[in-house]
Amino acid sequence: MNFLHRTTEGTAPAEPLPRRGLISLVGAGPGAADLLTLRAVRCLGQADIIYYDRLVDPAALRHANPAAQQVFVGKEVGAHSWPQARIDAAIVAAALGGQRVVRLKSGDPMIFGRAAEEIAAARAHGIAVEVIPGITAAAAAAAQLCQPLTERGVTDRLVLATGTCSTADEAPDLAEIARPGATLVFYMAMKQLDALSNGLMACGVAAGQAVTVAAHVEKAQACHLETTVARLVADCQAAAVANPAVIILRLPKMAGGCDQNRHECVGQGAGMLADSR
Repeated sequence: MNFLHRTTEGTAPAEPLPRRGLISLVGAGPGAADLLTLRAVRCLGQADIIYYDRLVDPAALRHANPAAQQVFVGKEVGAHSWPQARIDAAIVAAALGGQRVVRLKSGDPMIFGRAAEEIAAARAHGIAVEVIPGITAAAAAAAQLCQPLTERGVTDRLVLATGTCSTADEAPDLAEIARPGATLVFYMAMKQLDALSNGLMACGVAAGQAVTVAAHVEKAQACHLETTVARLVADCQAAAVANPAVIILRLPKMAGGCDQNRHECVGQGAGMLADSR
């Protein structure tokens, strides 16, 4: 038998394989739409469907393909009408239907952005997935306040930590990360301020250590508060600082380094809540 010329007479035509789409996890940055990358803008312009988060600036959606469907999948504490499993199923179903899917996330998808679950869901179904990085809140806050996250001779390590872990996880080991020469940035910590303040002092951080709380970074209501570890809870309550916010501590290699190397943007006063835009 000649296998090179096998006849196909009498056989049904093969079923065409279903066309799979693409899932793009796109970082929208912390707030302002003009912080989107050019690649993010391109993805939005090519999307068939966009699933976007609660903290995404609505102005970012002006870059979307006019024909694209836009689906709000925002989650708030205690109000998860779109739990992660539902989001995973929705983006997979859309991509399996051949659509170009954009999952638009605030900040950077790979930093506390639940990207791992969505990547795993895509790969489990053989769907191509890409990640478009965005500016994370720590970097945006540092730029907005002109306070470097690292500085030669003062801080040579940067630690991004969450203040709120999943139920099954232990809280970050503060004694392990609160070392001289490190800048600590805590995300999702506003509801854990008391535990954070007490935990930092328990592992040797001075009560008077300077702390910056940057809220609503790169949004119209952006503001920041200069306080100390000991006064963190009281000052945030008095100033009504609320989520979304990041908490920044610079622990210098030598005592006093933070105060001596504190940078201030023109027109911004330290020690008080101020509009930081």
